[in-house]
Amino acid sequence: MTTAPRADGGRPHRRDELRRFLMTRRARVTPAEAGLPAGGVRRTPGLRREEVAVLAGVGTTWYQWLEQGRDITVSPQVLDGVARVLRLSSAERRHLYVLAGLNPPLPESGQRPDDLCPGLRRLIDGWLPWPAHILDPCWNTVAHNAAAALVWGFRPGERRNWLADFFTDPGYRTAAAGPAEAARREENARRLVAQFRASRSERPGSEAAAEVAGTVAGLCALSGEFARLWEAGDVRPEGQLVYEIDHPGVGRLCFESSPLRIPSRPDLTIAVHNPVPGTGTAEKVERLLAG
Repeated sequence: MTTAPRADGGRPHRRDELRRFLMTRRARVTPAEAGLPAGGVRRTPGLRREEVAVLAGVGTTWYQWLEQGRDITVSPQVLDGVARVLRLSSAERRHLYVLAGLNPPLPESGQRPDDLCPGLRRLIDGWLPWPAHILDPCWNTVAHNAAAALVWGFRPGERRNWLADFFTDPGYRTAAAGPAEAARREENARRLVAQFRASRSERPGSEAAAEVAGTVAGLCALSGEFARLWEAGDVRPEGQLVYEIDHPGVGRLCFESSPLRIPSRPDLTIAVHNPVPGTGTAEKVERLLAG
């Protein structure tokens, strides 16, 4: 006999997992680690429920209900207090949010966007002969391979903004010679702006948010097209994009661009670019690399 899927999305199972998770995390924190006196012999290891509640600044009954997996309302502020007392790691804190039915906070790498490990650089170099580069949360290029340098004219140490280039670099406009190309560029512009807005909302309170706001204000002043599209307020998830540019040395290039995310560096996006078959782009890029 087939069992119909539950309309509650598996909440009873999630609540049971929440109960088990909080109990195991509470058991591993000693009173000394929480800044409490040992208080003699304890029947079970770790903190008591009422101790977690007091240290987290919540009611004892409320925390008991939370650990029992009852269907109660929780807030990010309260969960953060519990996570602090239980000394949860970033991954454990995100897991707590999921079990409690809230959208988890984005993981933080704790590193500057331009602080790249050798493995990331080898990754984009391994994409050769095709272009690849790494973007920070504001879509500034923080690293690129040799093909990207030749295609876009990146110079060592130069901080170029991917979005600003699209709206201010003449190379993205001269390729739009006919109605079909112009329509494709308009659609690409809409998608890029909508994707940038979506990425901006991922870190509303981060340091990057202020820089993103500056990027938006600067682009609105430089490009009426960008200002119009930004005002539209569209939002889209990241995805593939097919676009054209005019290279001063080899002419029209047509790429399929794909954004990739790496869990260990959630603040970065790797953009890899494949030549569109039948456009002659592959041969032109290989010609550029050959010098």
